[in-house]
Amino acid sequence: MKTAIVTGGSGGIGRCTARALAQAGCRVFELSRHLRPAEGVEHLNCDVTDEAAVRAAVDEAARRAGSVDILVCNAGFGISGAAELTASADAHAQLELNLFGMDNAVRAALPHMRAAGGGRIVCMSSIAGILPIPFQLWYSVSKAAIDAYVLALGNEVRPFGISVCAVLPGDIRSGFTAARRKSADGGVYAERVARSVARMERDEQRGISAERAGAYVARLALMRRSRPLKALGAPYKAAALAAKLLPRRVSNYIIGRMYAK
Repeated sequence: MKTAIVTGGSGGIGRCTARALAQAGCRVFELSRHLRPAEGVEHLNCDVTDEAAVRAAVDEAARRAGSVDILVCNAGFGISGAAELTASADAHAQLELNLFGMDNAVRAALPHMRAAGGGRIVCMSSIAGILPIPFQLWYSVSKAAIDAYVLALGNEVRPFGISVCAVLPGDIRSGFTAARRKSADGGVYAERVARSVARMERDEQRGISAERAGAYVARLALMRRSRPLKALGAPYKAAALAAKLLPRRVSNYIIGRMYAK
């Protein structure tokens, strides 16, 4: 039986991923601050921005199960607003959770995976990592950093039998939309920010379900290896391909017309 750890596993895609892994026969631990584990999933209370707490939680999972075979780094949130008016503390908090919280979990899990002779790490990125979204600048930055992290880490840990990939979802119907932190002061950007965020949230509510996304992430986590960056959903696979083929000036213009008018 494989042992899987899912960060941010108490809701949304994380909860659905944890449940799908449990249904596939894994022993699953979810790390979060909220005691809402899915059926068949064991909860370990943990704030992933606390490095010591993450290490203790991962070590506890390894102690109970005997190994750590899969790590899904899902914990994260989004902020929106004009970059000029985003509080520095909010921008730092975005990176602290989305990027450095992920790094805390990865560094805690790697020694256990090396000891076992292999492992699988899946990190939650976003299509915004390759097609940055205006008025969600810091969210986009955090996801672009995750893509770079995954690509570099994959080469570092490959000799140990450990594979790494990032999932790039687009619009998902989940609690992520309601949890987005919005800048209270839009200033001269206010009307454009409001239109941009309204379009984003409308698209999210029309997106694929968290259950479908979680099932996809679980399947990816159970694979021994895959391409390092995996878009989730046909429209976003097409968007990822367009980002590769189109000149950056063209793709950025299209995104601007969609989200910065």
